[in-house]
Amino acid sequence: MKIAVIGQGYVGLPLSIQFARSGATVLGLDIDAQKIEMLNAGQSYIKHIGKKSIAEQIELKRFSASTDFSRIAEVEAVIICVPTPLNKNREPDISYIVETGATIARYLQKGTLVVLESTTYPGTTDEDLRGVLEKGARMTAGVDFHLAFSPEREDPGNPSSVVATIPKVIGGYTPACLKRAIGLYSIAIKTLVPVSSCRVAEATKLLENTFRSVNIALVNELKTVYTAMGIDVWEVINAAKTKPFGFMPFYPGPGLGGHCIPIDPFYLTWKAREYGQHTRFIELAGEINTSMPEYVIRRLSDALNDRGKALKGSRILVLGLAYKPNVDDDRESPSYVLMDMAKKKGAEVAYYDTFVPVIRQTREHSHWAGTTSVKWNRQTIQGFDAVLLATNHETVNYNELAEWASCIVDTRNAMAGITATPGQVWKA
Repeated sequence: MKIAVIGQGYVGLPLSIQFARSGATVLGLDIDAQKIEMLNAGQSYIKHIGKKSIAEQIELKRFSASTDFSRIAEVEAVIICVPTPLNKNREPDISYIVETGATIARYLQKGTLVVLESTTYPGTTDEDLRGVLEKGARMTAGVDFHLAFSPEREDPGNPSSVVATIPKVIGGYTPACLKRAIGLYSIAIKTLVPVSSCRVAEATKLLENTFRSVNIALVNELKTVYTAMGIDVWEVINAAKTKPFGFMPFYPGPGLGGHCIPIDPFYLTWKAREYGQHTRFIELAGEINTSMPEYVIRRLSDALNDRGKALKGSRILVLGLAYKPNVDDDRESPSYVLMDMAKKKGAEVAYYDTFVPVIRQTREHSHWAGTTSVKWNRQTIQGFDAVLLATNHETVNYNELAEWASCIVDTRNAMAGITATPGQVWKA
């Protein structure tokens, strides 16, 4: 089978490589010419995807990359893996899906399967995407071409998270569409989970990430409560997770990051309003999570005040720019919010992250583009009034941090078990 995967990012690229490994001929499509050039040269621009895995599939002629979307006419299936951000009003932006659909429609052949993997609200596939495909191609979904939704399930940085072994939820526009989609994914994925419709599959993804958002909000709120009581929330969680039933550990942090958890619940709450439903519980969780950076900055200010210093005029090092440990993914990272807030309050701000040595252009934080990570050495670290530990990469030497930094505000419990002087480490 020959397939096209549109979007060669954190979702599309590993999916492309997995299909190629499984014997399919894969065409990776993207509008970024630099990415395409790197891929065709056997290079990787994503930290946890080795260049060897790309080069092998290119050599076997199972994978190639292109910016030429007219080649969609060559394939039997098209998988869409494009961004679905929120706009400035925190409302869903499905423009990337709609624009991609319009492009596909120009080259869509009869019998082709189109699958959307981008996280979105229920109804996007069978209403918005179907509409643009049918209009542009002058064909009918379920009759002339097949349409399905299968939500991505990626966990970057988790070595046990392998595309082939993560169960795949699939919903088709019609039973025939579902059958075709099952045939496609059975090539590369071991376990398939068929559901009755595209909307059920879309809602499944939103449930998964809303579940995480709500529970993270719970422990974030408990963090502020227990800190006021003089109780370490991390110790509480570690004790609670020994219960073998009825409890699942979630951990607090400086805010939510990544492309899913900070965004997906808002897709659901926005769509719910169309049906006159008010998702108060989900929205409250969102408010708590988005307020975490403010709490962290207050703790940073308290830590500096304890040393007779003000945040204004202080030199602050944000340790970790990626949104989670051991990845180079800085999408929606709370570190950007922390840097902005500290700078707005008059602090001089820098960052350290070997996974993100140079800040790339982003939609919301373009003013940091081109900023480079500081060097990791005693002289550099000692030059800061405080280190704000935002992401707990395993590559960081926390013993050296304790030896070099005079004040550490730890949002990830990374300093647990590290010898430090009294009052040196503040948990936030």
